[in-house]
Amino acid sequence: MKIAIKTLGCKVNTYESESIWQMFQEEGYERVMPDEFADVYVINTCTVTNSGDRKSRQAVRKMIRQNPDAITVVIGCYAQMAPEEIEAIEGVDIVLGTQGREKLLDYVKNYQNERAPITNVGNIIEQKKFEGLEISGFESQTRAFLKIQEGCNNFCSFCIIPWARGLMRSQEPEQVISQIKTLVSKGVKEVVLTGIHTAGYGEDFEDYNFADLLRDIDQIEGLERIRISSIEISQITEEVLEVMRNSTKLAEHLHVPIQAGHDAVLKDMRRHYTIAEFSAKVNELRSIFPSISLTTDIIVGFPGETDEMFEATKQNLAAIGFNELHVFPYSKRNGTPAAKMTNQVADDVKKSRVHELIELNSKLASDYANQFEGDIVSVLVERQNKNGLLEGHTSNYLKVQFEGEENLIGSLANVTINSSDYPLNNGEMI
Repeated sequence: MKIAIKTLGCKVNTYESESIWQMFQEEGYERVMPDEFADVYVINTCTVTNSGDRKSRQAVRKMIRQNPDAITVVIGCYAQMAPEEIEAIEGVDIVLGTQGREKLLDYVKNYQNERAPITNVGNIIEQKKFEGLEISGFESQTRAFLKIQEGCNNFCSFCIIPWARGLMRSQEPEQVISQIKTLVSKGVKEVVLTGIHTAGYGEDFEDYNFADLLRDIDQIEGLERIRISSIEISQITEEVLEVMRNSTKLAEHLHVPIQAGHDAVLKDMRRHYTIAEFSAKVNELRSIFPSISLTTDIIVGFPGETDEMFEATKQNLAAIGFNELHVFPYSKRNGTPAAKMTNQVADDVKKSRVHELIELNSKLASDYANQFEGDIVSVLVERQNKNGLLEGHTSNYLKVQFEGEENLIGSLANVTINSSDYPLNNGEMI
């Protein structure tokens, strides 16, 4: 039996798709690419924007056309939010949301026997338990994502995710540690901690928090790096900073979403900080880690964002000194307060602002990389690229390519950066 899995959306979906693949792999399935003939198709959907819904529907229909006799399974955030829309697509056999997916193999077997459509989508807000979608390996045996947390309690005005993923739930620390030890035993050197609101880990526990988890992971022998996929500025607590000071494994890179660069827009977004508060925390970080890499998400064209506000945003982003911007035009999401706001920004204005921030990103990223030209850095070798060169990332997330033997993949290499550039630096192994 062949299975194809199509994943849309975020790193959490990527992790969950990998876990689902391992379920079927243990049952003897062969994995093929999403555009190939398969006996079972799984589409892991996204609903963060209206266009995410549309792309999810397109992916479902495309896979059904590839083999109308296959079992077609639709899971994920869009399936959670609109199961009736998924059920209406002819050829869909199984619909699950963002819970109960550990039973997916059983559902497929039931469908094979009974040929009766299955839908199991409950009220995700009522869920209190972390769903145990564990992994024992990862496609890359060098660097692995590990989902430690689910859901979000923030309810930002532009975001539907709490309704698609539910409220904050954390994986038990013993399970997290056990999975990391298993990954390390299979050669993984770097673990990327991920979730919907990753550093909110432990907020549903009485006496164990994110800093505690970082301390425990830091003690795992054989693990070289711990990377945090994303952290809110409010979650960079004194306790987390203390762990960072004492750890030799935490990567010198944090992705800290700012989302807007003007206080009025932040307030309308229901982001509970000001630019001054954000900047003060960044300054505190840099006083401890002068060369830390800081990346961020920024939404442009949010309802009510004027030209003056956008100009202030550009100045503030440059002043904070991010070294990479992930830029997104605001996109309406039905069901969110922001979608109902009357002062929507025209699409051509949003497009223009995106281009301006992409230009700013190129300058900020190049300026950051140039600081390390001539330096010796430690690169975790992840792959051999199309140029035949080894490629990997430093602790502060610089991507570096250099000549070397293929058997170095999965190891740490000391490399001199001879020529800095964005997004790829050229180096020479020592």
